[in-house]
Amino acid sequence: MSRLWKHRATALFAASIGAAVFWALHLPLPLLLGPMAGCLLFALAGVPLAGMGTLGLVMRTFLGVVIGSTVTPKLLHELPGYGPTLLLIPLFVLVIGMAGYPFFRWGMGFNHPTSFYSAMPGGLQDMLIFGEEAGGDVRAMSLIHATRVLVIVAVVPFVLAHLYDLDLTRAPGVRASALPASQIVIMVIAGIIGWRLAERIGLFGASILGPLIVAAILSLAGIIQSRPPAEMIWAAQFFIGIAVGAKYSGITAKEIRIDVGAGLVYCAILAAVSIAVIWAVMLLTNRDPLDLMLAFLPGGQSEMAVIAIVAEADVGFVVAHHLLRIFIVIISAPVIARMIRR
Repeated sequence: MSRLWKHRATALFAASIGAAVFWALHLPLPLLLGPMAGCLLFALAGVPLAGMGTLGLVMRTFLGVVIGSTVTPKLLHELPGYGPTLLLIPLFVLVIGMAGYPFFRWGMGFNHPTSFYSAMPGGLQDMLIFGEEAGGDVRAMSLIHATRVLVIVAVVPFVLAHLYDLDLTRAPGVRASALPASQIVIMVIAGIIGWRLAERIGLFGASILGPLIVAAILSLAGIIQSRPPAEMIWAAQFFIGIAVGAKYSGITAKEIRIDVGAGLVYCAILAAVSIAVIWAVMLLTNRDPLDLMLAFLPGGQSEMAVIAIVAEADVGFVVAHHLLRIFIVIISAPVIARMIRR
């Protein structure tokens, strides 16, 4: 067995232990937070880990299918009603950037590209690519963004369970045995085809957005007639958890002190900004506070979608806001970064 596969096997082992402990203790989202916690603890102990590569991407396509299957004629009819809150997303991104960049640049002493792309609440992979091309510290940016996602995704379920008395340990949908086998086959094929097509044309977040688009088309056409079974959603959660936790593999004491420390302080900044924005939006709209909280918290798109699904929030509303946030960051970040440098 190659070294890479040994590290992947170790990550699977760590994730399985974490999931089992979270499940036994009836903690929220055991198949998402458990793997994250298990891999994080192994990484902090100095055990080498690795992400799941192509297998992880295949499992992530399930989440795209889950989201796409919620796109129905009813959702399209409701979409114009999202306009008032969607219009606030650009302002939200701007405020986050204005709060985060000075902290990283002058508070922590990171160089310009590292500071800028660490502060931008976009997709992890996209920010690392842009940051590396601009001369940023890829490892620092990776740890900062991983910490942002880890903290938000770890804290939010406990907050929601307390505020709304939600049971976040229940199955996120019907079991596979309750669905026709043909539906499950269509969903799997839609996920893989959507991912590969999106990857070929260079679409950002291809493993999520490609399956989402294909599944949405099939859902609107009446071919996909239900949400994927709980087992597919659990599989997506498990491998997303590994992907986040394994980012800490090989971490050093210096990186914990500087990079993770900066990420934790940044999370506090994000919390202050997000709470203020969510409170303001609540005053401007009669939208369910649970939907608003999940839509405006700048966690990872896939991770927040998982929480929305399990919490039985309005998944379409939540995902629309996160997609717009990531789209705005990806389109505008390189331009703004060059303007700041000049």
